[in-house]
Amino acid sequence: MTSSSPGSSRRRTERAWLITGPLALCAVLFSLLLGLAVQPALGDWLLTLLLTVAMIAAAMPTINVVVRRQALGITFTEIPLVVALYLLPPLSVVLAYTVATLVVQLRRKLLPPKLWFNVALAAVATALATMVYTVLPQPAGVGPGTWLLLLAAIGTHALVGFVAVVAVISVVQGWQSGRELIQAIPPMLLTVAINLAIGILIIICLESTPWAVLLFAGLAVAFALVYDTYTQFIRQHRTLAEMYELTKAITEGGADGNLIDALLVRIRSLMQAEYATLWLPAQGRHPEVLLTAQEGKPGLLDSALTPSTLRDAAVSGQATVVVGSRLGGDPALRESLGRAAKDVIVVPLRSGKAVIGTLEVANRLGDINFFRPADVPVFETVAAHAAVALENSRLVDRLRHDAYHDGLTKLPNRRRILGALAEAVRIRAPGEVVALLLFDVDRLRQVNESLGHAAGDKVLAEVANRLRGCVPSAALVGRAGGDEFLVTLRLESAEAAVELAGQLREQIRDEMVFDALTLDVDTAVGVVVHPDHGSDPATLLQRVDVAATAAKSVPGSVQLYNPALESRSLRRLGLAGDLRAALDNGDLEIYYQPKVTLRDRRLVGVECLARWEHPTHGTVAPADFVAVAEHTGQLGRLTEFVLREGLRHSRDWAHGGQALAVAVNLSARTLNDEHFPERVRELLAEYGVPPQLLTLEIEEAGVLDGTDRPIPSLRRLRDLGVRLSVDDFGTGSSSLAHLRRLPVHEVKVDRSFVQGMATDPGDLAIVNAVVTLSQQFGLTVVAEGVESELTLELLQDIGCEIGQGFLFSRPLPYERLEAWFGAQVDPESISNRELPRLRAVP
Repeated sequence: MTSSSPGSSRRRTERAWLITGPLALCAVLFSLLLGLAVQPALGDWLLTLLLTVAMIAAAMPTINVVVRRQALGITFTEIPLVVALYLLPPLSVVLAYTVATLVVQLRRKLLPPKLWFNVALAAVATALATMVYTVLPQPAGVGPGTWLLLLAAIGTHALVGFVAVVAVISVVQGWQSGRELIQAIPPMLLTVAINLAIGILIIICLESTPWAVLLFAGLAVAFALVYDTYTQFIRQHRTLAEMYELTKAITEGGADGNLIDALLVRIRSLMQAEYATLWLPAQGRHPEVLLTAQEGKPGLLDSALTPSTLRDAAVSGQATVVVGSRLGGDPALRESLGRAAKDVIVVPLRSGKAVIGTLEVANRLGDINFFRPADVPVFETVAAHAAVALENSRLVDRLRHDAYHDGLTKLPNRRRILGALAEAVRIRAPGEVVALLLFDVDRLRQVNESLGHAAGDKVLAEVANRLRGCVPSAALVGRAGGDEFLVTLRLESAEAAVELAGQLREQIRDEMVFDALTLDVDTAVGVVVHPDHGSDPATLLQRVDVAATAAKSVPGSVQLYNPALESRSLRRLGLAGDLRAALDNGDLEIYYQPKVTLRDRRLVGVECLARWEHPTHGTVAPADFVAVAEHTGQLGRLTEFVLREGLRHSRDWAHGGQALAVAVNLSARTLNDEHFPERVRELLAEYGVPPQLLTLEIEEAGVLDGTDRPIPSLRRLRDLGVRLSVDDFGTGSSSLAHLRRLPVHEVKVDRSFVQGMATDPGDLAIVNAVVTLSQQFGLTVVAEGVESELTLELLQDIGCEIGQGFLFSRPLPYERLEAWFGAQVDPESISNRELPRLRAVP
């Protein structure tokens, strides 16, 4: 958008000489013809002077018709002109009317092109009207014949004036402006007719008695007073109407987001200004605003006619700044304004005591019109309404922005992402998919608990910045809430979506440095695509959440949604209520898997494993119902149930002469319960089992989570005499060195390494290293998943002490375990009070 410069406006105005020159030439020629053809050409100078003064007075009360940026004045000069045509010789009429026009135009301080155009037009129109009046037959008296003669003369005068004005406005402003002026001619003709009738009445009265001039003088004074009161009333009425329209425009503009456009256009119209400008400095996320509505220009301009010094003065002084011939103002500001504008009003916009910007109007329409002191309070009232509207608009915009954006990361939130996803689904092109990726930040809870929520917020903000910086330009990044981030975009296939998810995960997983602390942050990623996995945003979001949950089970993985994931999730959801009933009714059963010394195959204990046979779903995997117990608050009941069953049978075996240790798996959440060690002590006392016969197994990820949270509970359990074991060692990211600071007695090597020993040298090396280092730290090593004689021999060779697996026995219910004891345990070992030794290994 651009605005026209003052120089270009002046050049267009100077085109008026194309019309003014011919008019002046015609005026001279017609005046010479009148002077030569009519004698006497000049008449009584006193009467001519009186009528000239009357013409000047009649021109003062003006009705302005604004066409684009030009003001066309409708005056009452036809009244003394009618009288002059009847009483004065031709050249006296031309001279009086031309001189009166010159005086009036000089008083109005018009620019030279307009001044001389009006003077030339007055001269030529009056000369032609006088020629018509002189050439046509002169009837006797002041009867209808004289009326028609005066009508022809005044009609000629008006016609010449209309044609010339339409021509000059078309030249200066374009043919559209001239066409608009033609539409305004009918009311002007009515004014001319009224003036003609009044002039004829004056002539009739003067023919009756010269004293009638006193009556008309009184009427003129009364009319002037009434006119002044009427114009004030009209101005006030118009101002109130414009204020109502402005308020209405503000309300409607604020609702549809076009507030500034509606505001400036209405203010420009209300103040009858050529320019209306709004300036708002940059504030927060809102950039600087400088917009101008200009008369005759569609839309808004992104520049201002006036220099910034006026706006700076209004802001710094927190007061209205005025510059103009009728307004006065600081001479320095007037000098800085130069010839850019003839008059300006700048009002500061206030919100409370703070100034939030400025509103200004410049150049009252029409060269003869200027802003007056009475316009300032009106404009200040308008500015107060505008300030409230703008502040409310910004507040609504801020609320709307906050409703669709996350406060911490400034990313779009879940609602905004759903809207963008719906739009992407709607406009998806054939052969492409709409992908939705969910990034779940790992271990954010540990960061919050260990370092505080401020550190967690920094991690989230950093992840947001990295995602924003590495996604394709067409992608939309948002925060779903908590530690979850969403990315949506259109791609060629689901495979491309999975590949992109993997690339993004790798790019955002670099270490993060906060002060002196370095964190490794990883994410689990779920992926869904439309149309393969759903057609509506809500379904896609629910299913990508399912995929991300599945990805958490394998740290750092990317999981594409498939229906099997959802069926498992739905199954877990349905199991929540059934698990509570199963615990109430004792429907869960404990299976026991023997633990055997590898060197001499003596039975040293059993691991207690909960099993659930659901009446509808059949066998429920432990991972499923343990996860359900964790999320429904039933984990404590489940753990106590397993402990009670294990301790009860341990007591029974001790009474039967077989003192076997029992091992029970614990969830990491259980160690966060400060009352758990005391509960273990109570259960040991209740069943009379020595603490050393109870082993509590905690997964590596739970006991080595990078924090010290589990240490107090572990120490209290160790002080009770309970043995502590790290289960599934090797599947996490910890090292054996971390075990040195923990009060544990045993390490269980994960079955994935044990089962690969016979075929994978790497697995053999890992198990060997674990056994060697654990023995140096004084820890017992238990190998899980011993299923072959070759594996057993390799474990014996590297010095592993204890094993469990299908080579010895599968997990068995209590009754079958008793039968297994009878079939596998050497009775001599039992009678000698030794640890039970297996008779043979099947």
